Amino acid sequence: MVAPLLQTRDLSMHFGGVKAVNNVDFTLAEGELRCLIGPNGAGKSTFFKMLTGQLEPSHGQVLFRGQDISRSYAHEIARLGIGIKTQVPSVFDGLSVRENIWLAASRLNSAERAKRLVDEMLERVGLSHAADRVVGQLAHGQRQWVELGLVLSTDPELILLDEPAAGMTHEEVLKTAELVREINRTKALIVVEHDMQFIRMIAKQVTVFNRGSILIEDSVENIMRNPLVRDIYLGKQAA
Repeated sequence: MVAPLLQTRDLSMHFGGVKAVNNVDFTLAEGELRCLIGPNGAGKSTFFKMLTGQLEPSHGQVLFRGQDISRSYAHEIARLGIGIKTQVPSVFDGLSVRENIWLAASRLNSAERAKRLVDEMLERVGLSHAADRVVGQLAHGQRQWVELGLVLSTDPELILLDEPAAGMTHEEVLKTAELVREINRTKALIVVEHDMQFIRMIAKQVTVFNRGSILIEDSVENIMRNPLVRDIYLGKQAA
């Protein structure tokens, strides 16, 4: 059998007596897009941080194409082909959009190749018109797209996005959903998100976390109809 792109086995994170994540078994196939949802405190962020090397698990394994990365540092995980976009954009506010993306592209490419990549990324994330603007002067959504350009410039096989639609206008959310769908044509993604409208736009399969464990995994349509999910996550709004 071909190994999954990403897999966790009995993955756990305990803070003293608190089990933030408890014995999670999770599998992501090559090219898949999976959304992770759940109420506040469900363990999504802790799970995300273990996948990205920000937290070392108390127990269990994270496997990327069969290789154990549970105790790897974040930069080692990035070199393996996992791109990470955090909720707060990690960009250089004092540099232009073009300079930000060039810094990412030039890490792994020749100067000539990096220049071509920058132009490709600017077009891909829809910021060619703002290429020479200072990032710190951009709107929130545009700054998020700059960081997506940085991540894509390293050509990862798997991209992890933490609440990519947070704080965006409706128009920005629509564009971000379109961009995520476009990325998924060639890359696998895991998206941690609270915005259910955004999830409807991009998701096929959804994993629901609750109290540190996986409650259910199913299609987005079945998740939205599931009465237990509605009770613990959507609550009165769904009713």
